[in-house]
This record gives sequence, C-alpha cells and structure tokens, in this order.
Amino acid sequence: MAGISTKQIAFASFIGTAIEFYDFYIYAMAAALVIGQVFFPASDAAAQSLNAFLTFGIAFIARPLGALVFGHYGDRLGRKATLAASLLVMGLCTLLIGLLPGYETLGWLAPAALCVLRFGQGIGLGGEWGGAALLATEYAPPGKRGWFGMFPQLGPSIGFFLATLSYLALSLLLSEAQFNAWGWRVPFIASALLVGVGLYVRFRLAETPAFVAAQQKQELHAVPLKALFSGYLGAVVLGAMAMVVCYNLFYTATVFCLSYGTKELGIPRAEFLQLLCIAVLFMTLATPVSAGLSDRFGRRPVLLLSSFLAVLAGFALAPLMQTGVVAITLFLTLALFLMGASFAPMGAFLPEQFPVPLRYTGAGVAYQLGGILGASLAPYVSQLLVVKGGLVWVGAYMSAMALVSFVAVYFMKETASIKAG
Repeated sequence: MAGISTKQIAFASFIGTAIEFYDFYIYAMAAALVIGQVFFPASDAAAQSLNAFLTFGIAFIARPLGALVFGHYGDRLGRKATLAASLLVMGLCTLLIGLLPGYETLGWLAPAALCVLRFGQGIGLGGEWGGAALLATEYAPPGKRGWFGMFPQLGPSIGFFLATLSYLALSLLLSEAQFNAWGWRVPFIASALLVGVGLYVRFRLAETPAFVAAQQKQELHAVPLKALFSGYLGAVVLGAMAMVVCYNLFYTATVFCLSYGTKELGIPRAEFLQLLCIAVLFMTLATPVSAGLSDRFGRRPVLLLSSFLAVLAGFALAPLMQTGVVAITLFLTLALFLMGASFAPMGAFLPEQFPVPLRYTGAGVAYQLGGILGASLAPYVSQLLVVKGGLVWVGAYMSAMALVSFVAVYFMKETASIKAG
C-alpha cells in the first residue's frame, strides 16, 4: 500500500459510487416527477407515468451488460483504469439526458434517444460498483473487509441525498412551469462537474495489491466470464437473489412512494422530498452499523436478520402510507434503514464469494442481476398492483422480494473469516 493511505482508498471507493448513483437517482426522481410529461405524448397521464417507469427500468437491463464488459477488463487489465472508464460513460450519458429536447420538439425521436442514453447510464453504472467494492476490500486490513466494504455502500445514500436536495431546492426556488420546462435538467447538467472530481481522484490511485499479486502469479483468465460461469454460476445466482431485498426496498420507497404520494395523496413535491431527505439519513446511519456488525458476527446473521425484518415491513406499507405525513415518514424511514442494513455487508460479502481473478466480473454481475430482479420493474409492478388491487398488494410484493433474499443468504457460505486475496 506504498504511498496510499487507507483514508485515500476509502474516499476513492466512496466518491465514485456517490457520483454515479447521484446520476442514477436524479433520473429516478425525474421519472417519478416529470419524464413522462416531457418525453411522451400528453394523451393519458397514467400512460405517461407507466412509460416513464419503463424508461427507468431500461438501465437495469443494461447494468449486467456493463458489469460483464467492465468486469472483463477489470479482471484482465486492472481495477483503476476500468473504474475511470465506467465513471466517464455514466457522466456523459447523464449530461446528454439533461440536454435532450422533449417530445414537443423531436416527436418520437425524443423517447427513443432517451432510452438509448438511459441504457448508457446502465452500462456505466454496471461497471462501477464491482470495481469500487474491490478497491475498498482488496486494500482492507485483516478483519476489516466489512468495514472497508461499507465505503462504496455509503455512496448510494449520499448520492440519493444530493439528488433529493437538488430537486428539493429546485422545487422551492422555481414555479411548477419553470421546473417542468427546464429546472429538472439542472441536476443532470451539473453532474459533469462531479464527474470531473471523481476522475481526478480515480486517476491518482494505484492498482490494488490483490490484483497485482494475481497478475504476477499469472493467475488471470483470458476470458473471465467463461471461467466464472463454469465454476461459480451458483454463487452468481445466489448473490443476485441476495441483492433483491436491497433494490426493492429502495426503489419502492423512493420512486413508487414519491410518485404515489405526490400524485395520488396530493402531497406537495417539495414536502415529500423533505420526507425522503429525513428517511435517507437513517439509511446512511444503518450502513456503518451493519458493516461493523458483519465483521464482528459474520455477514450471514446480519443479512438474514435485516431480510426477515424487511419481510415484516411489507405488511406496514399500506397502513402507514394511508395514515398521514408522520406515518408516511415512519414507513420511508423504516424501509430505507433496512435497505442500509441489508446493503452494507454486500460490499464485502459479494466479492468474497469469488477468487481474485474473477472477482470484478463475478461480484459485478451478481450485483447487477439483482437489480433486474429487485428494481428494474419494481416501480412499474407496484404501479400496476396499486391500480388493480391497492397498496396491500404493493406491500405483499415488497415482502415477497425480501423473502427471496432471505432464502438466498441462507444457502450462501459465510465469508467474514476467510483470508484476504
């Protein structure tokens, strides 16, 4: 670790995920608030919302592809350059979404271009998480991989907090017409500055010791994906299923509930965004607590408990979301706290399922496949369920997704005590 402090490693693994998830979340919020109106014909408000949520889901289809592409190069050439490339792809697509004219100007070319750029966002984010987790855990001191693996897991909560604050500020400063016309674009364009900071930090890093050792021993694979699927397919599948609860909790609380609260319950956008700002602080709080407990007691006990509590939380969705602002805040806080608790140990747990030469690809693919299962259609399915049967069915859907993760973690091996490398 010559010349590189643990603080530098922690910050570098955190800053990239914070920026990339900021980019990702500003689209999620825009999808809940304005994407449908801007990029689709104004014939049916419900159809606009469903189409917006479908464009939201496109990125989750792209994320495993990004994990495969960037994972291949991350396991062949190294973590450093691959992480910088993923950040650049994500940043460029986000900027272009902010500059893209709407349906009134381009017609059907507007949603088509939006889908392409959203797909590009997914490609970039697909390459980010696996590399950031490895950057943290492959530099971690003995017995501290859970704690160091927590830093990239903090990125999403901070990224979401910044995204929420940006839309909250715009909602308070601009009129509804100004926000819909151009205000929503500001966070997308501003992300270019954050990407510049992230690239500067990433290029100052050295390669991780674990990868350098594997390279020197000539343990690297010409085609990591082939070796991964021939020897670790089960670990990929279980890892993906274990991630489902994290994704579903987060996107139910932040995208579906934001849309439902503002459009069906009539809560002003600025007020609901304030509720989310409060709730995400509890997600941030849960992250280091859960990571520290995973080093002390093991990954599986922490993950099993948080998934079980998430199953129970699904039963609270309908009564709390229909009982007033205080109860809604309680549900959002509960959901995001459990998301942080189930998400934090994954920064170490998923990479530990794979050997060094396959780790970028394996952890990244498992993580992103979990996104398809748990998040890509979560707002869309929840919207359909609430229309067909009410909020009770949305809660049941959330509980079912948490149960999937509970079962997956139960069958995974404990990894907290294995040696680094």
